[in-house]
Amino acid sequence: MAMRTNLSLAIFLFFSFALFSNLALCKKVTEVEDPELITCKHQCQQQCEYTEDDKRACVQRCDVYHRTKQEREKQIQEETREKKEREMEVKGGHHHHHEGKESHDEGEQEKQQENPYVFEESSFDTKVETESGRIRLLQKFTKKSKLLQGIDNFRLAIIEAKARAFMSPLHFDSEVVLFIVKGQALLGMVRESETEKFSLEAGDMLRIPAGTPLYIANRDDNEKLFFAMLHMPISTPGKFEEFFGPGGQDPESVLSAFGWNVLQAALQTPKGKLEKLFNQQNEGRIFEISREQLQALAPKKGSWWPFGGPSKAPFNLFRKYPVFSNRNGRLTEVGPSDSKSGLEALNIMLTFTNITQRSMSTIHYNSHATKIALVINGTGHLQIACPHLASKSESEHEKSSPSYHSISSNLKPGTVFVVPPGHPFVTMASRKENLLIICFEINARENKKFTFAGKNNIVSSLDTVAKELAFNYPADMVNQVFDRKEEFFFPFVLPREERGRYADA
Repeated sequence: MAMRTNLSLAIFLFFSFALFSNLALCKKVTEVEDPELITCKHQCQQQCEYTEDDKRACVQRCDVYHRTKQEREKQIQEETREKKEREMEVKGGHHHHHEGKESHDEGEQEKQQENPYVFEESSFDTKVETESGRIRLLQKFTKKSKLLQGIDNFRLAIIEAKARAFMSPLHFDSEVVLFIVKGQALLGMVRESETEKFSLEAGDMLRIPAGTPLYIANRDDNEKLFFAMLHMPISTPGKFEEFFGPGGQDPESVLSAFGWNVLQAALQTPKGKLEKLFNQQNEGRIFEISREQLQALAPKKGSWWPFGGPSKAPFNLFRKYPVFSNRNGRLTEVGPSDSKSGLEALNIMLTFTNITQRSMSTIHYNSHATKIALVINGTGHLQIACPHLASKSESEHEKSSPSYHSISSNLKPGTVFVVPPGHPFVTMASRKENLLIICFEINARENKKFTFAGKNNIVSSLDTVAKELAFNYPADMVNQVFDRKEEFFFPFVLPREERGRYADA
């Protein structure tokens, strides 16, 4: 134990000196080219008093400190870049007596005006990537815009796993809502003293309570598995961690943080056996397993390959009866009011929207819910009305009435967009394919959808006098514009009088 402590201290002192000596350089180097890493590993091998296991542990700690150094250098580079950008914004601003604050506000406003609500591929960080799969995490919402502070504690992860890939058992310090986007999965969750297993397919959703140990496998021989995880951290706002209990070197078991004497006393196992146990796993967090191993994981009662038994998630959004449906689209929901969903305690709703090609949703808004939407198939277009992004000239003067900024974006698979409550928006499918979107709606318990077009829209529902006062126009003329028989989904077709002037979107 003393040798292990001295070994860790020696490596820590070595890399502490090397790390702080090179931070100012902020130069990225590869592992092979880094002379400090080579020196560290060489010193590990030259220690005569070390056993072979000690030398291997020493080399592994060299790698850990090297990765830490690279991550810190990357962080400093990013901080330096952001600082330069802020300085440029200040220099380019107008010189008033509140120059510093106004320059910062203008810079923030310009950043937001790019599009504060839409996230493309570049907004994701790849946290894990192996030959068998990868995990991508969407940046914190407030990194994109301060307008998204209401959902700053939520994080969205997208995971893809190749055929027969296995994700090592772990738990999160966050509540999780899992949704299968594509493929077939086998999920095991430890409940009480046994593992409850679920055979999942596209459209299935499942709540995973914080701290619940689980593993996931792609149970298909050929197709990839894609799924989304919405995390609600319960410890550190906006940040969650993974804890691998069963594991070894890669992924590293959380038990490695405890001293050998503690582990020996807790597990009643000699140190030698424990070292062997925790040195075996080096496959990484996502790795391929055999067909036989996957079949052995399947539920035993009534199981048949490759379906893995009758145990299913409580809800499948793709098969649930829609709340709105016609030939132009359909909308299905599962939320706090569904007693078996597990979402009542989280105040979250999941929705699935399928807009037929050449069709559109109505212009509508949520009363309470913030929509976090992920495009899973097809292409289309989004428009949002936002009152927060005034022009520079407007921001310099008090406005007598609100003005609205039109935010628009093309949509494609993998695009994430956010719509705050009260913000009217519309989504449209392209001419060639349907547009499929899944949404996590936050604060859904009291939420209502209000529409501006179609059956039961808010303008048609106004009483006659209020309608005339609002538009300063006869009510029957207003009704001719807003009354429509369809509900929620329409064909994207221009009025006959305008078809010669504009092309279809």
